[in-house]
Amino acid sequence: MTVLAAADTAVTLGGGETAVFWVLGPVALAGALGMVFSRNAVHSALWLVLTMLSLGVFYVVQEAPFLGAVQIIVYTGAIMILFLFVLMLVGRDSSDSVVETLRGQRVAAGVLGVGFAGLVGAGIARATEGLPVVGLEQAQGNGGNIPGIAELLFTKYLLAFEVTSALLITAAVGAMVLAHIEREPGSRQTQKDLSRARFLTDRPQTLPGPGVYARANSVAAPALLPDGTVTSESFATGIEPQDVDQMPRPTGREQLGSPDAALGTLEPAPSDIPGGRDR
Repeated sequence: MTVLAAADTAVTLGGGETAVFWVLGPVALAGALGMVFSRNAVHSALWLVLTMLSLGVFYVVQEAPFLGAVQIIVYTGAIMILFLFVLMLVGRDSSDSVVETLRGQRVAAGVLGVGFAGLVGAGIARATEGLPVVGLEQAQGNGGNIPGIAELLFTKYLLAFEVTSALLITAAVGAMVLAHIEREPGSRQTQKDLSRARFLTDRPQTLPGPGVYARANSVAAPALLPDGTVTSESFATGIEPQDVDQMPRPTGREQLGSPDAALGTLEPAPSDIPGGRDR
């Protein structure tokens, strides 16, 4: 498999590169399609992880180890884990509302999206028109991939790099300011105030947790009082309490037995008495 560069020199791809492309190309495409068409948000994120891993391998095969490591470590290992954490925190079972508050917003969003993609594509095509096509080895220089990227970041694209970092820091600080809640001085209760307020209530102690004195430690099993009845204060929120099979309780003294029957008697056994039956 060969590709032609601008200088009319044929560059031959190795058999390993070709095999990796034909194996991981469909895998990356399947991950992208699975991300779009998956109904479960967690499954969609995992499909995107598969695509990003394939892209990282492509970078490594094309002699760009730094980009491959960043693709796998930063995007796949950090950002996607953050996506999954947010999905688990918000709730993957929560469905979005399908009722349109504005009529025709989906059609308008689709048309605007296609138009924006066409505008960006036309701009990139116009900007790159007539540029010579060179390989990765010529673009990154003799020093390799990492020195080539460092040289571009800190020379030609230094201003854009610093402006981007400043924007990210500003966005982080702005998010913290917006999420901060202003409190009046002295409005926050101290630990002493909280303790006093707690003991002024009818129930200063904590509520019994589900499963207390029960034969199951499930959150759906309500707590039992010493007499065996269920206390409603231990019902879990949003969960129907489940009946747990209880052991039969003795109803009389005869069923309970006596301490001597359980611990033994103080009377000596016949074998311990001199001249007893066993002797």
